[in-house]
Parts: sequence; C-alpha cells; structure tokens
Amino acid sequence: MTHPIQKYGRTVLTEKTLPVLMPTPELGNLIIDMLETMYEARGLGLAAPQVGRLERICVIDIPEDMEKEDCVDFNAAVKMPLVMINPQILQKEGTQRGSEGCLSFPEIHSTVSRAKQVTVQYLNERFIPKVITVQGLLARAVQHETDHLDGILFIDHLTAVQKAAIAGKLKKLKKENKQ
Repeated sequence: MTHPIQKYGRTVLTEKTLPVLMPTPELGNLIIDMLETMYEARGLGLAAPQVGRLERICVIDIPEDMEKEDCVDFNAAVKMPLVMINPQILQKEGTQRGSEGCLSFPEIHSTVSRAKQVTVQYLNERFIPKVITVQGLLARAVQHETDHLDGILFIDHLTAVQKAAIAGKLKKLKKENKQ
C-alpha cells in the first residue's frame, strides 16, 4: 500500500526519528509500503518521516545505470533495494558535489556537497547487523536519507545564494503544506 509523501512544510520532516527496538509484522509491512511508495513516486530513496512515520527506517534503490562507472564495482556487493533500520554513519571520506532533489520537495533541485564515501552500520529487514562502505550516488543517497532520519533536509545543506534562488518555490510549497 502506498502512502502520501509528506511535503516541505510538514513538521514530521524536521523531527528526529526513534530507533526501532524489535522486528514486528507491522515493521515488515511498513518497509514494503515504503518501497512501493518510493517506486510509485519514481524516487531513489525514502525515509520514514516522508510517509509520516517516526521510526528510524529508510529504503534506497539506485539503478546500476545511474551510478558512475568507477562506483558500480565498488558498490557491487550492496544488493538493491537497500533497507536500513537504525542506520548510523560511522565514517565519511572525500567530497562530491552533485544535483540533488527530494520527493518532499517536488520540482526543486540544487547542487549539494556530500562525502564521496561513507561507512554506515544498520540492521537489515531481518534485523541482521550490517556495515557497508559505499561511494558515489549510493553514498549520496545514504547521507540524504539518514539526514531525513535526523530531521535534516537537503535544503539545510544549501548556501544562502542557493536558498535565495529557490526561495519562491520553497515559500509556495511550505504554504501549501503547512500544518
């Protein structure tokens, strides 16, 4: 079942999520629903706050043809879709800049600086502990989605000039979705 995606202006997007303490059938259903919602919206990632939930869960699915060639082999061991429960970034290395958007900010994109490589620990959908190191677009997505889980939005990474360039769109979106 798909869920409505919470748009900029909804307070749930700026709230910090709570750790998931144990697997439940409801958790499994939420993960399936989040994947369906992400695919229907044609997104690359989705965090629980984007569907109005405060569990520390996110899902990511990066098509191989979207990743830079040098990162495809590096990230090959990470099977998609990637489900991360209680993710914590352990290490960041390097820098990359690239265009970023968000399902909670329709039709808004801006260049964001992120780490080129990240190491993240999490529990998978079976509650098995995992640690992975990823690069490129997948690293960008991991950072973007874990930010959501901490109440941080991609626009929080923009410079004042970048924010000014999209200020009108942000104001309109916030007004349409204010609680």
